[in-house]
Amino acid sequence: MTHAAPVSPVDRADLRHRIDKALTEFLTDQRAWMAGVDAALAPVAEAIESFVLGGGKRLRPAFAYWGYRGAGGTDSDQLVTALAALEFVQASALIHDDLIDRSDTRRGEPSVHRRFAARHRSSGWGGDPDGFGDAAAVLLGDLCLVWSDEVLHSAGLPPQTVARARPVFDEMRTEVTVGQYLDVLTQATGDTSLERAGKVARYKSAKYTVERPLLLGAALADAPPDVRTAYSAYGLPLGEAFQLRDDVLGVFGDPAQTGKPAGDDLREGKRTYLVAAAVETLDDPGREVLLGALGDPELDEAGVIRLRELIVASGALTRTEQRIVTLTDAALAALTAVDLGTEARQALVDLAIAATRRSD
Repeated sequence: MTHAAPVSPVDRADLRHRIDKALTEFLTDQRAWMAGVDAALAPVAEAIESFVLGGGKRLRPAFAYWGYRGAGGTDSDQLVTALAALEFVQASALIHDDLIDRSDTRRGEPSVHRRFAARHRSSGWGGDPDGFGDAAAVLLGDLCLVWSDEVLHSAGLPPQTVARARPVFDEMRTEVTVGQYLDVLTQATGDTSLERAGKVARYKSAKYTVERPLLLGAALADAPPDVRTAYSAYGLPLGEAFQLRDDVLGVFGDPAQTGKPAGDDLREGKRTYLVAAAVETLDDPGREVLLGALGDPELDEAGVIRLRELIVASGALTRTEQRIVTLTDAALAALTAVDLGTEARQALVDLAIAATRRSD
């Protein structure tokens, strides 16, 4: 049960295509509605369409879908449309995250705030272009969060089914928001403890990437308590492993694969598990170099290479990779404690492997 899937687990049941179809139909309707309000909203529709449809792993809907199927739920297009709501939660989080981090790119394209700042400059409008871009990103991120609600409620599922899922959906969005605040706070205070890094990873990314989507699917299927317990036991460690992989890619990833400049997490001053582990084991001179350069937006390629070398020499990279393996093994072991059916169980195994061995 630990082999890599010959077909991406996100493509099973034609899921990626069906999610993209649901997103496209919803966004087409929203574009038409905005056109009726004012033609000036066309760039808003275009930007969100580009952001939502132009990339994304669709992992969260996949976890929710196979969580639903594993709990005995019956497939339907209405279900898939409801799960597409998770992509709008993700879009909201990423648009706001890029703004907070002052990131120039996302998936190899200009981030939303940079896109609208460039539009302001090219149009010769009055005021501060960057301020306009920032405001646009806040509002577009908020709009995506509003639309996540609308997609869930308008998908065509019975009202009592949606009502069961509502508490999970609400808690997930609250968790990712407070997790984002804790991330900002941690950078401001300079906290480099492993405990703080773990909590930020858990609430900013881990829970809403795996555990909450699984529990959303379980709620939609009216799953029994033992299934929900198993999903949490699988989802929490796997979500943390997913975030640790993200942390590694943020420092060591190939920009051609990640769509972000090399070493971006270092320039942004991210206090990740990887960084915390390095700080814990480096000697005083090494720790001084790492912390002195961490968060420097002008950090050049040579500086990134130097910090990478320090992290590797400290053993933090090896330690992080080992933790990814340990957490993934714990997640997979949790699946053996409950009867999910062969297809759903294998899909969740393959999703775990895809989430933790990725290069983008």
